[in-house]
Amino acid sequence: MITRRQLVLSCLGPALRADPTQAVHRRTRNVVLVTADGIRRQEFFHGSDPRLAGGEKKIPVLTREQLMPFVWDHIASRGLIVPAAVTNAYRVSYPGYAEILTGRSQDDEIRGNQPVQNPTETVLEYVRRRLALPRTGVALFGSWDMFPYIGERTPGTVVINAGYKRYEEPGVPARMKNLGELQFLMLTPWPSVRHDYITFELALEYMRHRQPRLIHISLGEMDDWAHDKRYDRVLDTIHFFDQCLHDLWRFVESDSHYRGSTTLVVTADHGRGRTPEDWHAHGTKVAGAEEMWAAILGPDTPAAGYKPELRVTQSDIAPTILELLSLSASGYPGMTGRLIPQATAG
Repeated sequence: MITRRQLVLSCLGPALRADPTQAVHRRTRNVVLVTADGIRRQEFFHGSDPRLAGGEKKIPVLTREQLMPFVWDHIASRGLIVPAAVTNAYRVSYPGYAEILTGRSQDDEIRGNQPVQNPTETVLEYVRRRLALPRTGVALFGSWDMFPYIGERTPGTVVINAGYKRYEEPGVPARMKNLGELQFLMLTPWPSVRHDYITFELALEYMRHRQPRLIHISLGEMDDWAHDKRYDRVLDTIHFFDQCLHDLWRFVESDSHYRGSTTLVVTADHGRGRTPEDWHAHGTKVAGAEEMWAAILGPDTPAAGYKPELRVTQSDIAPTILELLSLSASGYPGMTGRLIPQATAG
């Protein structure tokens, strides 16, 4: 029987190191972190839930390949997909995103979705500081209006555009101006979350013009449709999320700045309930809300495919980003995550 260590060794090869605080040179120069708010393992790994789809509801019963073709046709054949778990106690969005961006849970400081500034320097801020990048070199585009609190400890350190907000940096491209106006004409049912289409297109346009070394793109509509118990729209937004990944990677592969030097890291902030009674919910008391997933694609990632035997945590994302950018984690105290076993020596 193959052990977890043997499986990790097969994924890492010569890159497996005893001390993850020592940086190793990678071919990755740029990282794109894409997060999906509350996509369950059930849909991500298995497609639509037959208990919630089909029948008189006329909701399609879809395989995972039909629901997320880019993930299961492209990433699964060229990258790594693993189950993951939340370590924070709250299993809601702010603590989850903060754990992704800092490599730790902060249960004493971040106790839910309250509008308080992140008490910890985020990996976005840390990368900008360590690489001596201009402010435009690191960015976050999110559908949820809480990201100005989540994405940085010191406001103004990195570019953040989230919620119903125009992008108003100097020299803004015409398309970004148009998207900024369009968001107020195509409103969602929720005042705190704009359409994912706007968020994604703004981020893609920003990448074309500003070429950030690190960008976080966070799409959020799926979570709100789930809370509204609209499983049909949940499936629609999951499929759209996959389409965004496809379009993003097509851009990366076609752009001379990003091609061959960019790693895509994809994950979620939390899971949801496992049953037809609680699938729409999450939080401390909801079993299954701690269950999430992660996927990696890029020049330092082996074509290992889906590895359900591997178990990583949400706090593994930040140290993985640092390693991919050839940065040591030793200057980032308090990080508790271990590296996602995805990199091979460049």
